[in-house]
Amino acid sequence: MTYNDQFIRACRKQEVNHVPVWYMRQAGRYDPEYRKIKEKYSLLEICSQPELAAEVTLMPVRKLGVDAAILYSDIMNPVASIGVDFDIVKNIGPVIDNPIRSAADVEKLRPIDVEGDLGHVLETIRILDKELEVPLITFAGAPFTIASYLIEGRPSKNYLRTKELMYSEPKVWFSLMDKLGDMVIAYLRAHVANGGKAFQLFDSWVGALSPQDFQTYVLPTIKRIFAELQDLSVPKIYFPGVSSGELLPTLTDLRTDVIGLDWRVSIAEGRRRLEHKYAVQGNLDPTVLTGPMPVIQQYAKAIIDQGIQEPGFVFNLGHGLFPEASLEKLRELTSYIHEYSAQALQAGAQRS
Repeated sequence: MTYNDQFIRACRKQEVNHVPVWYMRQAGRYDPEYRKIKEKYSLLEICSQPELAAEVTLMPVRKLGVDAAILYSDIMNPVASIGVDFDIVKNIGPVIDNPIRSAADVEKLRPIDVEGDLGHVLETIRILDKELEVPLITFAGAPFTIASYLIEGRPSKNYLRTKELMYSEPKVWFSLMDKLGDMVIAYLRAHVANGGKAFQLFDSWVGALSPQDFQTYVLPTIKRIFAELQDLSVPKIYFPGVSSGELLPTLTDLRTDVIGLDWRVSIAEGRRRLEHKYAVQGNLDPTVLTGPMPVIQQYAKAIIDQGIQEPGFVFNLGHGLFPEASLEKLRELTSYIHEYSAQALQAGAQRS
């Protein structure tokens, strides 16, 4: 079997044979085999065992036929190395016993030691680099999203304490952004050095900010991360998370390759707001997967038809897969995306 580079080509706005597809949280609880593993091990325990983490990463590639793997990990993994104790609690998410609330708390954060503290993650990447026949995407949580957990102490709906610190103690806020930015840069650099073929910066919750606040308090750090990683030749993806459509026009100077879109903005409108500068990724609403296959295909077709209007399109969801999703439907959807897009691209080439 030859190496499948369709995802890399799409990220670089090059010609593809079909629209490539992968799914956020594609290694997860929708898979009965994964659920059995989770009966024995927690997420963090799986991450700490490179062979097991690699196997979980490989499972959806084998079962679904997707065009890229995404590293099985968690956005919180690197914060342990900078001095934050946390746990991932079932039905809650990341929980921090001693949230960051002051300048003194930020000052205690130490530089990340990727090799020393996160060698298991790097070993997982090395294993996958040898075994995969599709590109491996690695990832990090973006500073605002990580900060929201560190400050709130757990997932939040309104980010009250996060915004309070941002507005009331801007010096403390920017110090935290700087430290988390440094953490992300070192972490992603190590991923690529050990075999990562692309990376995604997840900013899942930054859509909670107004465009003005995003530009003032967050965007400078995002720009610095991508600027400092420019020497890496791999495709770089920024996913500004859910409800982030209003932020898209602020991203047009970002030195990245791909912007992820959620389902609230169409592919065509997302490209317009981004001034057609980037490849785009997205953007099926994950809950569409609860519908029958003809409905799922109808939504997918509409997205593909817009996506192939310009070079540079990767099919994905607008957010992560949920546990109730169907493995069979995902397999069928993946095949449909490949088959329909190949036909549509070929027809378009013949017309031109």
